[in-house]
Amino acid sequence: MLSSLLFLALQAAAPTAPAVPPLAAATASAAPAARWPVREADYVIKDFRFASGETLPALRIHYSTLGQPHRNARGEIDNAVMVLHGTGGTGKQFLVPQFADELYGPGQPLDIRRHWIILPDGIGHGGSSKPSDGLRMRFPRYDYADMVEAQYRLLRDGLGIRRMRLIMGTSMGCMHSLMWGEAYPDFARALMPLACEPVQIAGLNRMWRQLLIDGIKADPAWAGGNYREQPLQGLRTAQTALFIAGAAPLNLQKLYPDRDAAAAFAQERVAAAIARLDANDLIYQVDASRTYDPSAKLAAITAPLVWINSADDFINPRNLDYPAQAVRQMKNARFRLIPETADTHGHGTHTWAVNWKADLSELLARTEADR
Repeated sequence: MLSSLLFLALQAAAPTAPAVPPLAAATASAAPAARWPVREADYVIKDFRFASGETLPALRIHYSTLGQPHRNARGEIDNAVMVLHGTGGTGKQFLVPQFADELYGPGQPLDIRRHWIILPDGIGHGGSSKPSDGLRMRFPRYDYADMVEAQYRLLRDGLGIRRMRLIMGTSMGCMHSLMWGEAYPDFARALMPLACEPVQIAGLNRMWRQLLIDGIKADPAWAGGNYREQPLQGLRTAQTALFIAGAAPLNLQKLYPDRDAAAAFAQERVAAAIARLDANDLIYQVDASRTYDPSAKLAAITAPLVWINSADDFINPRNLDYPAQAVRQMKNARFRLIPETADTHGHGTHTWAVNWKADLSELLARTEADR
């Protein structure tokens, strides 16, 4: 569920997508940011206590917004939508054309004339507090529960929101969406998780993550996290694993049927990604999933929910039966698996909104009366 590190490394394969390596979402290209009127700000949480018991005197949460808040007759904000990014990403990844151009324009599902879109950077990501700010491996060992708590504090205390119109998320953000439904059942009128499973990160999913972390730490240049220069061999190992995990076989075969072109594309993508990575940040980002396991409390999710996975997702294999089991435990949930084609994008299908835009429209229409 490492959406940004994965799909942004591969999206340049598509003729219509910008050539953006991993972790470049915050500076992806001038075009999306210039077209969409984004506002940016920081919310600082004083003396934030992590689940580990560690604290930070000031935890900074960076966020971007589109549109304006609308208040109902009671003076409450009633049009807020939060979109949560995946591992290694930032809120600005949702300005890429395949997402933003399908959703934010006039008459589209998240038309910014009617919705207030909130795009936070999770703890350890983007402009929010993270190890590379200076603490390195002494940064608190955050997990997904900490990230969700910080999001809640941003919305409730920072922005004054008492109920969200919609919370949706991709990959890691998908998992956060499920956690939101359990922890705060009445806080969102609707939930839309994209590309995840409702169980702990185990099996092959944990194995390749652990090998990624081990690959960085095995590089002598990592020096226990106190490197003077990035440990490039360790990062190459990590990024190679990320590239493979995020790949879409049919799509890449269609776009790169020539052997030499395929090899060159993979080499260029990995090299470009490495240049933007920080080893300690990446270790923390990947390891933050270690405590995730919503399986025991799924019945607490009562908000209407539409959950989408894709059949060509290496990380969330289509033959796992967890979605079918989970939907039966939730009060008002629907699940759909996007079929694999030469035009789907593996794990990154979650950010190509054309694949699930109709599902979002249906969910919003179904929950419109719930105020």
